This record gives sequence, structure tokens and C-alpha cells, in this order.
Amino acid sequence: MGAASLILLIICGLAFAGGALLLSRVINPGSTNAQKGETYECGVETKGQSWIQFNVGYYLFALIFLIFDVELVFLYPWAVVVKNIGLIALVEIVIFLFVLFMGFLYAHKKGALKWQ
Repeated sequence: MGAASLILLIICGLAFAGGALLLSRVINPGSTNAQKGETYECGVETKGQSWIQFNVGYYLFALIFLIFDVELVFLYPWAVVVKNIGLIALVEIVIFLFVLFMGFLYAHKKGALKWQ
């Protein structure tokens, strides 16, 4: 297991992805239809322009959700090994959660969590 295995894995991955794209193009070559290019939202036809500028608050809300969602990626492995590591793991996770909580307070103070 060395560099040759890694190179073979990359080549196989690229071949698999390229083969899947090629197969989908052969099976369904696609069609150009004016109706396919229209904006579709919940089965209701759009009125007016579809390309409008959204309030930046929606993006801030989504980013804050993403931050707290990614937090779980770090909390789950910690919960699995907390018995083995002991007090050091507890101190580290308390610091991690404190930093996260301070970020939450900052976002709340700035009004990023208001749904408008």
C-alpha cells in the first residue's frame, strides 16, 4: 500500500464518475424545451421577475445554522471517546462550547437571528 494504490484509487474514482456521466448522457441525451428553463416553485407559476435580491438576513441565518450544525460533527466523536480521555476531554469541550456560545450571543446581539 503506497503511492501506487493512491494513484489507482484516484484513477478508478475519475473513471467511475466519468462513466456515470457518460452513461447518463447516452441513456437520456436531453431536450431543449422552453418550459424546462422556467422557474418552478412548489407548482405555482411565478409572477414577475424570478431573479430578485433576497434579504441578507436569510443568508446570515443559514450560515449560523450551518455553524451550529457542524458543531455536532465535533460533538459526536467527543461523546464516543469521552470515557477514555477523561478530564482533558471535558475541559476541551467546555472551552469549545463556550466559544460557540459567545458566537451565539454575538449573533443574537447583532440581530442576525431575527426572522424578517
